[in-house]
Amino acid sequence: MLVICTQLGPSRAADTNATPTADERVNIIPDPKQIGGESDSVVQVANLVYAGVKSSQCFADHFLVEAEKRTAISTSRRFHAVKLGSDDVFGYPLIIMTGEGTFDLPESERQNLRNFIDRGGFLLASAGCSSLEWDRSFRREMATVFPEQPLQPLGMDHAVFHTVTDISALHARHGEPHALQGLIRDNRLAVLYSQDGLNDTEHTHGCCCCGGNELANAMDINVNVLAYALAY
Repeated sequence: MLVICTQLGPSRAADTNATPTADERVNIIPDPKQIGGESDSVVQVANLVYAGVKSSQCFADHFLVEAEKRTAISTSRRFHAVKLGSDDVFGYPLIIMTGEGTFDLPESERQNLRNFIDRGGFLLASAGCSSLEWDRSFRREMATVFPEQPLQPLGMDHAVFHTVTDISALHARHGEPHALQGLIRDNRLAVLYSQDGLNDTEHTHGCCCCGGNELANAMDINVNVLAYALAY
């Protein structure tokens, strides 16, 4: 089990040819900006606005508080809404993408997403209410952005399941859960996707699964993802 102590710094290490350590990988994203006004030591997470105006209203940010309780990570208490097509996205180590229904990303957002991931960022994606339309749209967009590298199922022995909390199994609200899928870039997990849902609506107000499914241990998974995104 790994407990992370880290912070976002204002710049990269001076030697750009050196292989970054686990702690330095946080700074691979160039020039982090504390858009929300917090101290540079506070980790911020972005809730994406994509495909023009689509975004999540029901992805719980409660895991940020839990991460601060369980680790030495200092976090913002709330997500920051960030447009996928803007340069602001590069100021965050972790971005959240979720929603319902169909969508198409414009080419500018596709390019920004690829650049964000290839520069060391982490994408946590989840189909809201287990939306089949959103699932199909997301898979299509990922195949377009990364045609050379498809999403693949993750085994429960992957490091992302053993950073803060040891997670040996996925638990769904209804029936058997689908395996989480990921995208590997430069030998690190860069995208984690759940078609069942990691929204953790138990900790949101006025939201539910609307007849869809959801992972019951979503909060633990999301805490682990944040720690992993900062360490790798």
